[in-house]
Amino acid sequence: MDSEARTGTARLVVASNRGPISVKSVEGGEDQVDRGGGGLVSGMLAALHGRDDVVWVCAALNDAERALARESEHGHVSGSKASVDLIEGVDVRMLPIDSTTFRQAYNGIANSSLWYIAHLLYDTARTPVFDEKWRRQWAAYRRYNHAFAEALDLEAAPEATVMVQDYHLNLVPSYLRARRRDVRIAHFTHTPWAPPEYFQLFPDDIAGEVLDGLLGADVLGFHTPRWAKAFLDCCNEILRVNVDYLEGGGGTVTARDGRQVSIQAFPLGVDVEVMRERANQRDAQARMRTLQRTVGDRKVITRVDRTELSKNILRGLMAYREFLRANPVWHNRVVHLAFAYPSRHDLADYRAYTAEVKRLADEIDDEFGTDEWTPLKLEVEEDYPGSLAAMRMADVLLVNPIRDGMNLVVKEGCVLSERHGIPVLSRQAGAVDELGDDAVLVNPFDVTGTAAALRIALEMPDVERELRSVRLRQASAGASPPEWFRAQIRAVSAD
Repeated sequence: MDSEARTGTARLVVASNRGPISVKSVEGGEDQVDRGGGGLVSGMLAALHGRDDVVWVCAALNDAERALARESEHGHVSGSKASVDLIEGVDVRMLPIDSTTFRQAYNGIANSSLWYIAHLLYDTARTPVFDEKWRRQWAAYRRYNHAFAEALDLEAAPEATVMVQDYHLNLVPSYLRARRRDVRIAHFTHTPWAPPEYFQLFPDDIAGEVLDGLLGADVLGFHTPRWAKAFLDCCNEILRVNVDYLEGGGGTVTARDGRQVSIQAFPLGVDVEVMRERANQRDAQARMRTLQRTVGDRKVITRVDRTELSKNILRGLMAYREFLRANPVWHNRVVHLAFAYPSRHDLADYRAYTAEVKRLADEIDDEFGTDEWTPLKLEVEEDYPGSLAAMRMADVLLVNPIRDGMNLVVKEGCVLSERHGIPVLSRQAGAVDELGDDAVLVNPFDVTGTAAALRIALEMPDVERELRSVRLRQASAGASPPEWFRAQIRAVSAD
């Protein structure tokens, strides 16, 4: 549809699966409306602060949100039931996509297929299986992306800028491009990108559809040049289109319609002042006092993660057990504070993984714990104040993902640690590109190597530790979330 036929007024439209507002049903009362969680939402809202021409399009994630979206005019929920103060004036439109389509698109495709490909998670002797059932789920993923494209089309003013977020919406750029040739489209992928040989686990037509879907954008963003290059490699080897690589990362791809699509890296950093202010609030201070009673004067190894398969928590616990077995001199001198937030428990693999994590934690306590010493404190509950306190107390930050787009937690730990914390960091985390010179790097599959790295980090001389921690803090600051998002807006506006 041509821009002259548009009725939308938003000069900037943001699209993401999860929006800046969450709604929960409260028995016997009004729905509870909260601001969406996570530093990224806060950072993006900060970047949008002061603008009055922004609409944020997101999915309704539960029945309460679907009901609110249906009751609201055209799904705009930033009015009567939602406090405008929560979202700093940004207009929010929720899409009441039917629950079956949402479940198949979100769990069946986004989290069980695209996520697994991006993080190289498949047990290829058994999975994936791309059968008729999977094709039905893929059809739901298409419907889900079409719903977003339709909404973006209706909201965007002529020649507006549209910022699409993450793997849930990989097909949106091409769907929107077919409707609107006047708008500028950017898409950012928060996950890693798989190399061509792994990406081609997808059926040939689906692999091409995903790549072509993204190439509907004008600018494609990734956290690191490494992931940008992997995407370029896939376009080169799978689509056989013209690809130009730029020195230092990124490049351009010639889409099938002849447009030049810019592929760029936008590394995300930490808003240091915001993080430190939050970590010193009353609830985090109270949790710190509680943890200090457990830790005493011992060293602390901290990990903060979701119980998500790619985070590699199991091998991290195995490495800690092997460290204790190999280094009895450290018994009663170290405590591992492990915060493992629940994640995707509607998927069987994740429920089983969380159960394994709990069993291994119990085994470690049974083997090493004494009346005077609790070697491991595992929290498998949402406890953000506790995780902030644990990062402040960290001598070592254990961050060993199988693969990660960036891993903002390691950067948060570096700026919050009051003990010059040193990361034991997987070389498959995107953050390695900025922190690798001063972190202790590990192969995430090498349990013995990770155990050895824990000892290196714990026993690092104080002078070296302090020098490294200064550089780590500086590198972790980088582009704060607002700066990171504004950089993408500038890139797609200038491209």
